[in-house]
Amino acid sequence: MNRRKKIIKKLLKKAKQAQAKKQPKNKNAYISKADREKEQEITQTNTQDTKEPTKDK
Repeated sequence: MNRRKKIIKKLLKKAKQAQAKKQPKNKNAYISKADREKEQEITQTNTQDTKEPTKDK
């Protein structure tokens, strides 16, 4: 009985891990600090460009 229980436990654990791999990931991909700073600089320059007043004559 004990041997059967151990085998079933291993198989259930393996099935559970396989099922977890199939599930969609909620976590976003990691973005390095340097890449985040570059993106922030780009967005800041874009917002500064849009905020500058245009001269109408």
